Amino acid sequence: MIPSFTHSSSLSPLSPPLSHPFRPHSHSSSLHLSVPPHPPPRRPSMSRSIVRQSKFRHVFGQAGKTEQGYDDIRVSKVTWDSSFCAVNPKFLAVIVESSGGGAFLVLPLSKMGRLDKNHPLVTGHTGPVLDIDWCPHNDNILASCSEDTTAMVWQIPDQMGTRPISEPIVVLEGHSKRVGIVTWHPTARNILLTAGSDNLIIIWNVGTGEALISMDDHPDLIYNVSWNRNGSLFCTTCKDRRLRVCDPRKREVVAERMAPHDGIRPMRAIFTRDGNLFTTGFTRMSQRELGLWDPTSFEEPIALLELDTSNGVLLPYYDPDTNMVYLCGKGDSSIRYFEITEEPPYVHYLSTFSSKEPQRGMGFMPKRGVDVSKCEIARLYKLHDKKCEPIAMTVPRKSDLFQDDLYPDTAGSDPALEPEEWLEGRDEDPTLQSLRDGYVPPKSRELKVAKKNVLDSRPTTRRSMSSCDGSANLPVSHTLSVCLSVCLSVCLSVCLSVPNHQPACESLCI
Repeated sequence: MIPSFTHSSSLSPLSPPLSHPFRPHSHSSSLHLSVPPHPPPRRPSMSRSIVRQSKFRHVFGQAGKTEQGYDDIRVSKVTWDSSFCAVNPKFLAVIVESSGGGAFLVLPLSKMGRLDKNHPLVTGHTGPVLDIDWCPHNDNILASCSEDTTAMVWQIPDQMGTRPISEPIVVLEGHSKRVGIVTWHPTARNILLTAGSDNLIIIWNVGTGEALISMDDHPDLIYNVSWNRNGSLFCTTCKDRRLRVCDPRKREVVAERMAPHDGIRPMRAIFTRDGNLFTTGFTRMSQRELGLWDPTSFEEPIALLELDTSNGVLLPYYDPDTNMVYLCGKGDSSIRYFEITEEPPYVHYLSTFSSKEPQRGMGFMPKRGVDVSKCEIARLYKLHDKKCEPIAMTVPRKSDLFQDDLYPDTAGSDPALEPEEWLEGRDEDPTLQSLRDGYVPPKSRELKVAKKNVLDSRPTTRRSMSSCDGSANLPVSHTLSVCLSVCLSVCLSVCLSVPNHQPACESLCI
């Protein structure tokens, strides 16, 4: 089903997008244009392209081979709308079924195939684990939260061993009910946000275990929390059907919108790189819907897009480098992806990756973990009932060279701020790193002779055959005598064939 767009009545199809989050466009009323009363009609230019130009228009998804997946994983069956999966360039983590408390599995990405029965679990929570998130600044640090009202921070060794990991490096206790959301600050070191069913948001310094900020502005269950690019703000969706933008250091809600989607089912919201908000939700008729909003002008959306009728909540995964968003619905067997631009209709449907089995959850690889040598711009890890399957999103290119236009500098693993600097009000964009170092040129192919060797095509004389055939295993002296006799006989026959010629070698032959 190809999505259909609905434009806001307050936004003309030709009006520019509200790209900056806190700087509304100004319109001068003193500008007057002189327009003829009846301008002559323009003929459409044949050179104008009918199809929208985009380098991502032909992106396609491809599932990994069977041996590249991860089998025999008992994915958790807890009823909670989280991704159940987190991945980084080193590890894959999956929330799994476990008796006697909550647990999750951590696998090195290179350990593909069937799961070893003796592979250890991370077992520290006394209740089911609800959410996990890898630290963006340390690939060995992971945070988890649980129904036991706690959040924990773990250090995962490169070599897992055989014993379960049951001792976290930090235990964060501050919620009175289950904790369902855990997310790291994008630029500041050791800053972690948790949200619980007690409608409380707490921001922690995990280096000290101290709760820095606590916000109780939500009257009902919080569905999701998402930081903006530099971590100065975060947005939330709530069961009270409000979309909020919060400034944590001011401890206040700076913008909110009532019912960005008319349906009562859960919503999701994320920040785009331009500061706008991308939302997923439902209509009154239970149709799934997308929205793009400017937080400085919440009255009307920049764009609305209806998808289909389904009960699964759409989980958005956003890539700020390409400005693409991937939508994965729980229970769906497809992944839709879109491109956000400054041209109407602003949210452009690209394509759909479909498979046979429905997904239980999804993990999204950070950009520094994709294979740039294969023009891979994103990689998702799809959870089935008992396995995890990697799916690569690739831009088809003929050239084997590094594609600069596909891979701008991306967010690296170095933090831009210390916790104290962020708490004092300083903001910094993520530190960037080049992906060119991850490019591996094609292996030099072995030299192969396309045509048969020209020397092999020359006719072989009887002399060379008789002098070589069968002589390899004979003594050297015998071989020399045979060769000498053959040469003399040939020479004598040639000389005798010439009339009135006395052979010089006659005496030798006699």
